[in-house]
Amino acid sequence: MKAVVIGGGIIGLSSAYYLLQEGWNVTVIDKTDLTDSCSYGNLGMIVPSHFVPLAAPGIVAQGIRWMFDSKSPFYVKPSLSGQLINWGLKFIKSANTQHVQQSGPHLTAINLLSKQLYESLSHQPGFDFSFEKKGIMMYFKSEKVGEEEIHMAEKAKQMGLEVDILNAAEAQQVETDIALDVLGAIHYKCDAHLYPNKLNHQLIQYLTLNGVQFLTGQPVTKITKKQNKIASVHVGAEAVDGDVFVFAAGSWMPSLLQLAGLQLPLMPGKGYSFTQSHSDKTLQVPAILCEARVAITPMNQQIRFGGTMEIGPINDKINMNRVKGIVESVPAYLPGLPVEMPKPSEVWYGFRPCSPDGLPYIGYGAKYDNLLYAGGHAMMGLSLGPATGHLIADLATGKKPIIDISAFNPSRFD
Repeated sequence: MKAVVIGGGIIGLSSAYYLLQEGWNVTVIDKTDLTDSCSYGNLGMIVPSHFVPLAAPGIVAQGIRWMFDSKSPFYVKPSLSGQLINWGLKFIKSANTQHVQQSGPHLTAINLLSKQLYESLSHQPGFDFSFEKKGIMMYFKSEKVGEEEIHMAEKAKQMGLEVDILNAAEAQQVETDIALDVLGAIHYKCDAHLYPNKLNHQLIQYLTLNGVQFLTGQPVTKITKKQNKIASVHVGAEAVDGDVFVFAAGSWMPSLLQLAGLQLPLMPGKGYSFTQSHSDKTLQVPAILCEARVAITPMNQQIRFGGTMEIGPINDKINMNRVKGIVESVPAYLPGLPVEMPKPSEVWYGFRPCSPDGLPYIGYGAKYDNLLYAGGHAMMGLSLGPATGHLIADLATGKKPIIDISAFNPSRFD
């Protein structure tokens, strides 16, 4: 049986890995050379703590306020694009308390599964991607945000997650090397982190050595259908046939699906990161600066800083004001951690594929019997890679998925 995976980021590579374990003959197609997907520049966080979807109460009003600040962490670029308007209306409809309550258990389950699979993968020969279970520190500076974070931490405890609520002095005892200026912190001990650059390289190497075929450097230009199945996808002059097709193309999913006559509400959310060397001081535990929505992770003897969510059409422009917003936020929380304004050439950017309700699309769609969706993971692509790949392999093989995936139904907006 032959599986064709379109997309060579962490979701596509993980799908290929678990399909291979199930005995499938796998081909991975990607229009790039696989060196610069969202899976490379991210912060490497594995986040069972992130059980609240992007579409949450208050985010719409907050987003409107942030639209007038060029350094803000969340921004929707105004546009008359039908795709954006459609997405925005669905986002507004989803941003409610009931949606958050219903989504929490599903997001927690898939993140915990991914963490378990990452730990297992880290023990396999040929894999050493600096997987560490130190958790993540959520730092807050204001009483209002502190109350919100403590409330969320209590919910996390009720869901069985390992969490500590810390005052400023207790947080400083955890982060011993770097001076803090915070009101307190939530230490999500349930979380973990890894070095994504190593992970992707090692996955590609493993898949190549074990017979997976890679077709890179050219996009899919045509999709051939036969009755209610995908028959083949065309890459350059080559038609690639298969028994099952996994669409894992990240922010390019809508344009790919259009070739099959399908629509998918999904918008790219541009994020930025940069990595700097810190020889004298280093962060002990990855951190998220709550009010600023900035993430910081120690990796490969360096520190990576990242943030912003800019919803709009795919483009190759770097907004240095948004990068400046990341840089300027760090000293307010971590005055003991020096950070310099990077040059434009040192800034990485990528496009997170965002569904309107903040949940991924995982599973078969309604129109084609052999088309599997694996996309829309937003900021949790790296975190949810192995779990998504495992679920895709389960579905392709006809097994019952290892967890309930009803919330991730690709046809839920049809």
